[in-house]
Amino acid sequence: MKNSILIAFFFMVSLTFGQKKQTKDTAYIITSAKCGDCIDRIESALNFQRGVKYAELNLESKVATCIFKPAKVSIEKLRTAIAAAGYDADAVKADPKAQEQLPKCCQPNGH
Repeated sequence: MKNSILIAFFFMVSLTFGQKKQTKDTAYIITSAKCGDCIDRIESALNFQRGVKYAELNLESKVATCIFKPAKVSIEKLRTAIAAAGYDADAVKADPKAQEQLPKCCQPNGH
């Protein structure tokens, strides 16, 4: 009985810490990044937004993690900043003109 309760507890803890949930001050945005240069552009686009404390892009998962102050910037504005840099951000499509300015390897069907 004691062992089953302990196992159930560890299972619940692992599920809780294994999930990435949007919180009021952390956003996880799926991007269309392809390379290291994409990382630099997307992180810069996010970090230059007023209210952003920290932004980092994981190229393997293509997910940008952004910690921000909700009173100063919204998740939608963060998505728009990524799109303005030429990349898709969740359901927000990249700005076509900005996308054309990216190196060929960073454009859709470029790799």
